[in-house]
Amino acid sequence: MMMSAKQRRRNNTFNPRIQLLKEYIYILIGSAIVGIGFNLFLLPNRVASGGVSGISTIFDSLFGWEPAFVQWAFNIPLFIAGVIFLGRQYGIKTLIGTLFLPFVVFLTRDMEPATLDPLLGALFGGVVVGIGLGLAFRGNASTGGTDLAAQIVNKFTGLSLGTCVALIDGMIVIAAAFVFDLEGGLYALIGLFATSKTIDLVQVGFGYSKMAIIITTKQDEVSKGIFEKIDRGVTRLSAVGGYTDDERPILMCVVDQTEFTKLKQLVKSIDASAFVVVMDASEVLGEGFKRA
Repeated sequence: MMMSAKQRRRNNTFNPRIQLLKEYIYILIGSAIVGIGFNLFLLPNRVASGGVSGISTIFDSLFGWEPAFVQWAFNIPLFIAGVIFLGRQYGIKTLIGTLFLPFVVFLTRDMEPATLDPLLGALFGGVVVGIGLGLAFRGNASTGGTDLAAQIVNKFTGLSLGTCVALIDGMIVIAAAFVFDLEGGLYALIGLFATSKTIDLVQVGFGYSKMAIIITTKQDEVSKGIFEKIDRGVTRLSAVGGYTDDERPILMCVVDQTEFTKLKQLVKSIDASAFVVVMDASEVLGEGFKRA
């Protein structure tokens, strides 16, 4: 049955609203997870693993200042500086993360620590914070802080953004080593590493796929076999042999890990001399895989 123009307009406006609502939920839940992880694992074990939370941990140890207030004191001016120097692209979602994260830290400040072992605190604190930040990033926002500072430094120095983030977080880790001890700085590094890897997992997911580049003289047979027996698409790419200068089309195919063995056996059964290059595909968007 055909939809009326009014129904189509309603659907077109409804879907973006649902997406926007999901993004706000991501930033709120992500900020809450970061705040709780900070109080459960990082603060009680004096793990200053970068970011404004690391600065607040150092200030709490030195002066006894409330970490939530320290985070607000850094986040709000950094957000304003980001708007001034980088434009208004951050919007209301990043502002919510900037304000809500310290609020959660303040509300949960009396929670009992999950562990008082610094190594466990660094590992699990890094993982929990990484989960929260990954969710916030999936909401197309951030929790502000040193991420904004890194982008400002990037704009005015020409250094890569990754280098700027590493420099700022590195200075915080070095400060932790001086304020606490060398061991405290090493724990901070562990927490920072765990956070970065967990963010990648949340962003990309656990479902790695395989991308196969197949060079064969039996392109038609291999393509047909992949279509019919694995039910995957194949893309033909034009290539030229480096030694012979002959045109040699190659096939590109992406499959799930569970289908990869079947693909290898299929290609071998059709053309035993086929040349196959296999790579990990950490994220695949489109029909048959994850939706964008």
